[in-house]
Amino acid sequence: MSARIVIHSLAHAKAALAAAGALAKPVTLQSAPGAGANAGPRWFLAVLSEAARSCPAAQYDAVLDCADEPGTVLAALRAGCKRVIFTGAPETRAKLADIAAASGRAIEDGAGRALDLLTQRDAEAACRAFLASDA
Repeated sequence: MSARIVIHSLAHAKAALAAAGALAKPVTLQSAPGAGANAGPRWFLAVLSEAARSCPAAQYDAVLDCADEPGTVLAALRAGCKRVIFTGAPETRAKLADIAAASGRAIEDGAGRALDLLTQRDAEAACRAFLASDA
């Protein structure tokens, strides 16, 4: 499993991929909490695509945070997101996981260690330090 970095912008995504590429470490780009509803899955996919163009050597995957909104999860899956976070009821997560699995996608709970770039002054330096410390 790769280290997770929470991004809030295209600049954050580019910084994370630049650090991952420089260190030859895979990374998971995770959207900000609730970004699935606030910014939308198409925005997230566009950010990922543009960031990947800026650092084609970086190995990454991504997960869109849809908070506790099942409709947003379904929209994200339809838009092409392969992994999404759902923090709602476990019964609902199980149903969404079945739907996602039918097309080779996954629903996650969002738990785990991550670097959130929201307050980082130098996003790339923070990413490099985080990725270098990740065992």
